[in-house]
Amino acid sequence: MIQLGVNTVLYKAYSLREAVENLKKIGYDGFEISAIEGMCEHLKLSEWKDQKNEIKELCEEFDMKILASEVASSDPARLTLAFEAAKEIGIPVINIGPRGKSNVEEDLVECINHMEMLAKLAESYEVTLCMKAHVGASVFSTPTTLRLIEKVQNPYFGIDMDPSHIFRCGEEPEEALSAVLPYMRHIHIRDCIERQSSPGMPLQQTCGVGNINLRGYVAEMVKQGYNGPVDLEVIGPDQPLADANIIAAESYGYLNACLKALGAR
Repeated sequence: MIQLGVNTVLYKAYSLREAVENLKKIGYDGFEISAIEGMCEHLKLSEWKDQKNEIKELCEEFDMKILASEVASSDPARLTLAFEAAKEIGIPVINIGPRGKSNVEEDLVECINHMEMLAKLAESYEVTLCMKAHVGASVFSTPTTLRLIEKVQNPYFGIDMDPSHIFRCGEEPEEALSAVLPYMRHIHIRDCIERQSSPGMPLQQTCGVGNINLRGYVAEMVKQGYNGPVDLEVIGPDQPLADANIIAAESYGYLNACLKALGAR
């Protein structure tokens, strides 16, 4: 069964307990714990040993799984802490973004070489590292993602296929998915109104309200046999708790209905 979760960055104005409790009530299977420095650190990597028991107890109390953690940074020192925490807490996937700028060949080559090194670091901790194509970065499209995959051949490295970034770089995510699916280990998901650098305001990122063919994307995802975690990732300004819950609940209803209709939940 495909598992649905939410990146806790949506609840960055609130404690991890409040985020997990509300996501459980909505119906999610688990959550992606945010460790994004400067934005939302529900998992503070420099203090993970002090947080470890509290996080585990929260998961047990609410019967919620940690599906991933978003670190965002590709700094080896920070990722070493993330892999240590992941191994001890039981976080299966660490998510990051690429380095460099789009359409700069030197940046793409450097990014690919850097990811190859990070993949070996992840392997040493037996934790999966995922990277996604990102608007404006060196890896931003299906062709650049495929160049990355060709070089980084490591069982502990995978692709986080975020349809919103692929959509905003001018591709159709439901058509692009099949090329990278064998390497996909995680999905960040949200909707977008326009093909622009920003995904829009948080409420505009609610699944089903924008112009991405998410229904087609989910159908292709199921057809191709993807069976990993799908985490809603909504970024932007702090949200009132009611708005955060609306975004999470409407997205859950949309995705759950799509997956049920396809026999995937």
